[in-house]
Amino acid sequence: MAPRWNDYGFFPRSRPREAKGGIRAHSKRGAFGENWWARRWVSVLEGFDLGARLGRGRSYARRGQVLDIATERGRVEARVQGSRPAPYKVSIKVTTLSGPQWRRAAAALNREARFAAKLLASEMPDDVEQAFENAGLSLFPERRKDLTTECSCPDWSNPCKHIAAVYYLLGEEFDRDPFLIFELRGMAREELVGLLSAAPAQGEPGGAGSTHDGEAEATVLPEPLRSETAAFWAGGELPSDPFGDVAIPVTMAALVRQLGRFPFWRGAASLIEAVEPVYAQAASRGLDVFLGTASR
Repeated sequence: MAPRWNDYGFFPRSRPREAKGGIRAHSKRGAFGENWWARRWVSVLEGFDLGARLGRGRSYARRGQVLDIATERGRVEARVQGSRPAPYKVSIKVTTLSGPQWRRAAAALNREARFAAKLLASEMPDDVEQAFENAGLSLFPERRKDLTTECSCPDWSNPCKHIAAVYYLLGEEFDRDPFLIFELRGMAREELVGLLSAAPAQGEPGGAGSTHDGEAEATVLPEPLRSETAAFWAGGELPSDPFGDVAIPVTMAALVRQLGRFPFWRGAASLIEAVEPVYAQAASRGLDVFLGTASR
């Protein structure tokens, strides 16, 4: 069998320099991406038949070799620490959808109320791709020419392992923020929400606030809260035990957990793992102070 073009070792495998403060992947082993949209993005990369460079890209992503990632409409810029002193510059350009194409997509999404309802609630519908296909469009890049990638490294292969590392980290970011794919395709979340809110749903010519005979339905404003300034300043009787039962919380860092994962986290441990011991110590110390048992 004749050797393939990527079998020639013009650039022997090198060991990257240690990167400090780089972005570390949450995935320690196995596949990247928990949700279908994250895995869908990674599958685009894995369809390029990069061979061993995919494994090296995963290793770079997990070791924290990617120093920073900046995303904007249709573009990703990153710096990756390789074997040379200066980090390599990575650029990924994604073909964006035009204004008329986005309006066509919004009309397709509004044909079924569940699509718009979930997107307006900042949730990604499981079959949102089908709505795009019905409009003759694709939410994710389908062909290699939909993506233009560049890296300043000397490797002639494109995508190289540095680009692959950025791809994998973007896949994990899609887990945290599924609307990043809309931004890379040219539509910010706020603009998409505005487009969906403005477009009437199927069977509703006037959209929200319209009646079946086409007459506008009057908007009912909520009744304002009653203002009782005197009662506010006069106050009221305090309960005999204003604090109630005071105990250490069962779940530490509850608010941090609600906020979810930090974008492009750089620590070796996750944010929750990093702050949970601090919350536990602070809660224990605070209870001692409250009960008057704290030692000086």
